[in-house]
Order: sequence, then structure tokens, then C-alpha cells
Amino acid sequence: MMNDTGTVVDYLISVRDIVKVYDMGTVQVHALRGVSFDIPRGSFTSIMGPSGSGKTTLMHIVGCLSRPTSGTYRLGGEEVSDLRDDALAELRNREIGFVFQTFNLLPRATAQANVELPLLYDGIPKRERQRRARESLESVGLGHRVDHRPNELSGGERQRVAIARALANNPSLILADEPTGNLDSESGTEVMAIFGKLHEQGNTLIIVTHEPYIAEQAETILHFRDGQLVNTEG
Repeated sequence: MMNDTGTVVDYLISVRDIVKVYDMGTVQVHALRGVSFDIPRGSFTSIMGPSGSGKTTLMHIVGCLSRPTSGTYRLGGEEVSDLRDDALAELRNREIGFVFQTFNLLPRATAQANVELPLLYDGIPKRERQRRARESLESVGLGHRVDHRPNELSGGERQRVAIARALANNPSLILADEPTGNLDSESGTEVMAIFGKLHEQGNTLIIVTHEPYIAEQAETILHFRDGQLVNTEG
């Protein structure tokens, strides 16, 4: 696809006229109001906006966790909106790695077992799961913590385990929702350095945040307000 300057760009994500309406009893809540944008493969994008701006709803749609009320969403050239639930789940597990503010780790499982989880869902054999999980943990500096459980790790280490889990399936897209929100400033800086390294390695990253200093580390910032994309920086 060509951009406005006539340059051919490989867009991983193309969103057109996305609307999301929630029915809350007799009231309709318009969370997204005709949102359109493209995200090139290999880019680093942040999504900013105050509470209620629609950024979390957008993340759920981009992450194939929710469907738009109307509009189209293409991921890697595939129209997502038309997929059946089982095909959507398969696409999500194959193409998207998630990193959440609250880590979402299994408390009784080791770091290794937590990272293996998406590989288990994907039917990867045990020995291959173990190898890939260990490589993912080593890539975020936790090769020495593979047998530790979440309560034996610091907040920054737990988030690095979550990043390793997101990387385990070698996804096309890494989608992070407030990834530094539960971390102190030092741990947050370490986590953002890992995201920067992943971007340098060619990964496509989207970070949802309300922190300007986090958003500014991305190449492009999409600003949302009242369910609309109001400004694009970069």
C-alpha cells in the first residue's frame, strides 16, 4: 500500500471507520466514533488519551479480544471483523503477544511455565515449548530466574516474564496496556529499554499509556479523546 507521498509501505494494521457502541440497558455508550489509521510493520506506536477516551476499547479490538460494531480492521492483510470466534482466537494466539499492567501471571507457576502457556495452547511439543520459553526469558535478562514463581520476583521481573510470554510465539504484534503502570520509575525504565530493543530488532509494538514520557519513546503517538482520534504525532 502507498502512503501520501507515494512510498510503498507494508502496513501490519489498517483500521477504517471503526465504531464501537455498548448497550447499557436503555442507554447506548459510543466508545469509538469512526476511527481510522494505519500502522506499518516494524513500527513503534503509542496510544494516549484520558480515562474514557476509547483507548482501551481500541486495544481490545486491535488485540482481537472484541469486535467493532461497524468498520473494518485488517491485520496482516486479513479482515478480522469477518472471522468466526475460533478463527479469531487462533489468529490472536498466533499473531499477537499481550503485556498487561497487572502482569496476568499464574501465581503458582514458575516463570518458565508462565512463558510456556501460549505455546501449550498452540499445541507445541513439550521439549520445543521448554526451549522457546527459556530463550524468551534469556532475551529479557531472566535466564537465571526460570524456576522462580511470581511471588519470588520483583514487579519489574514479573513484567519481564510477561514480555517473555508475549514473545514466545514470535508474534507479528506486541500489544502492551499500561506496561509500566504498576512499576517504580527504575523498573519502568528497564521495561521500556526492553521494548526499545525489541523495536530495534524489527518487532511491531503498540503501547497504550496515559504517561507522556512513556508515549514519547514511540515513533508515532495517536491521541484519543471522546472516542475519536484527534491528533497524530510523528
